[in-house]
Amino acid sequence: MADSWETKYGSRRVRRDPPTLEEAIIAAQGLSDQLDEQIEIAAGFMDLPVQVVRAEVLKSASPRHAARVVTAGREGASRTVIVERKTRRGRPNEA
Repeated sequence: MADSWETKYGSRRVRRDPPTLEEAIIAAQGLSDQLDEQIEIAAGFMDLPVQVVRAEVLKSASPRHAARVVTAGREGASRTVIVERKTRRGRPNEA
């Protein structure tokens, strides 16, 4: 299909937006769990030097610490609840 065409509602065209580095990093995270491999994959997607991509990945890396919430229990004893966020990797189930 051409980049623009005529319909009964007027002319239509295809919008072409190049991917961003952030999108390339997210795609690489879906392909590999290893940080170095993610950097190389994202650099290959964007045709950028590995050093540039490494700097962006390290800046956007989310902290992997568990959030701790302390609540007061009975008899004045404190109870620690650990909340961990787990990300789902892989392809979604296909119907």
